[in-house]
Amino acid sequence: MEYVYAAMLLHTAEKDIEEKSVKAILKAAGVEADAGRVKALVASLDGVDIADAMTTAVAAPAAAAPAAAASGAPAEEAPAEEEEEEEAGGFDGLGSLFG
Repeated sequence: MEYVYAAMLLHTAEKDIEEKSVKAILKAAGVEADAGRVKALVASLDGVDIADAMTTAVAAPAAAAPAAAASGAPAEEAPAEEEEEEEAGGFDGLGSLFG
């Protein structure tokens, strides 16, 4: 994750995301940079609008699922909902919506 943070820091500082810059940030943070990972990061970000990618990532609803699991939400909620649907008629009950 620190590799992505380094790229975000460079983007925020309006600097080019280059291998040398990413390595320098990681070194300053006390992280031993893996040259292969740095190279892959820089290559994968080539031509990417990082501001747009960050906005999209923040708005992604799929990110809410792991957060709910981490918060200790009961794992039995989903089966209870399924039982309620079955009692309400399941898919047959949807027919009444369409006439």
